[in-house]
Amino acid sequence: MTDNPSFVLQAIDTTTYEERVVPEPGLNEVLIEVKKTGICGSDVHYLAHGRIGDFILKSPMVLGHESAGIVSKVGTNVKSVKAGDRVAMEPGATCRQCESCKKGKYNLCPDVRFAATPPYDGTLARYYVLPADLTYPLAEHVSLEDGAMLEPLAVGVHSVSTLAQFKTGQTVAVFGCGPVGLLCMAVAKALGASRIVAIDIAQPRLDFAKQYAATDTWNPPAPSEGETKIAYSRRNAQLLKEALGIEDRGPKGIDLIIDASGAETSVQTGFYLVKIGGTFIQVGMGNPEVTIDLGMLMTKELVYKGSFRYGPGDYELANSLVTHGKVDLKPLVTHRYKFTDAIAAFKATRAGKSEDGKGVIKVIIDGPE
Repeated sequence: MTDNPSFVLQAIDTTTYEERVVPEPGLNEVLIEVKKTGICGSDVHYLAHGRIGDFILKSPMVLGHESAGIVSKVGTNVKSVKAGDRVAMEPGATCRQCESCKKGKYNLCPDVRFAATPPYDGTLARYYVLPADLTYPLAEHVSLEDGAMLEPLAVGVHSVSTLAQFKTGQTVAVFGCGPVGLLCMAVAKALGASRIVAIDIAQPRLDFAKQYAATDTWNPPAPSEGETKIAYSRRNAQLLKEALGIEDRGPKGIDLIIDASGAETSVQTGFYLVKIGGTFIQVGMGNPEVTIDLGMLMTKELVYKGSFRYGPGDYELANSLVTHGKVDLKPLVTHRYKFTDAIAAFKATRAGKSEDGKGVIKVIIDGPE
C-alpha cells in the first residue's frame, strides 16, 4: 500500500515529495496518521548542512520529529491505545536492553531509532509507526497542535525538572529565548519559580519572554574592541547582577542556569552568574570547543550537566502540565502551513521570519490531506 506522501531531504538544500510504502505495525506497535508536525532547529540544520555532529545524511531521509496524530491501526498485543485515539508521539524507539535503557536513561541508548536523525526517517508523512508505549493519549481539550508541541516541552521538562530537580521558590536564568528556552521558562514557572530571568540579544524575543513566562529580562551589551570572550562574559555577568540585584549567595542568587543558546559567551556568563553551589544545565548545542572558567566551576562547587532529549517520565509530565493548564503552548505557534507548503515553512523557520516579516517562534505543518 503506497498512500504515504512524505517530505524527503535528498541532500543539502534539496527536498522532494515522495510516495512511500505505508508501514505495518508490529505486535507492540501502532500506526499513526500524523496530523501536526513542528519544525525543530535540528530539521533546519540537516537541511542546511546535511549533518549534526556525527549524525551525517548519507541517503534520503524524511524530515520531522515533533508530531501528534490519530491512531490508525494497532498491533495484536497493544492494549493501551486504540484506533481513533488522538496521541502525542515520542519519536525515539530504543533497544530496551542496553545498560542505559536498563538504568532508566533510555535517551542515551546507542541504538535509538530517532525520527529524522540519519539514517532514520522522520514524521513528515501521512503515516508513522511507533511502539505503543511511546504514544500519549491527549485529553479532549488538548489540541493535536499542542500534542506536537509536547516534544520540545519534554526537552524543557528533562532539563528543568528531571536533571536540575528544580523546586518551588527557586530562581532560574535562561540564556536563549527560542522555543526550547521559552519552554524551559514555562516549566520553571509551572513548578513555582520565584524568579525567571530571560537573556537574549534580540529584544523582540525578550519582550515575548517577559509576556510569556519571564519575570526579568537582560539584553547583553556589545563586546568592547579587543575584549576577549571570557573578559566580556565576566563583565556581562557583573552588569547583569548589578542591574537586577543578583547576588552570589542566598535568596537573591540564581539557583539554576539553563543555557538554551549554545553560544560560548552565554555559557561563560552563566558560570559567573550562577550562585555558589548552584546548578547549570547545558541544553543548547553550539560550538563544542568552548573555553570555561574551571576555577569558577570548582570553587563554586557547581553542578554542570548536559541535557540530551528526554527520558522516562518527561513526556508524561509535559502532557500533564498542558492538560491541567500549567503550561500554555498556544502562544508559541506563530506560523501554520499545509503539508504541500512544507518548503515555505522551512524557509520561514530558517530565516526567522515569514515573507510578511512576522517573526517566527514555532512553525507547525499539517499532515497530508
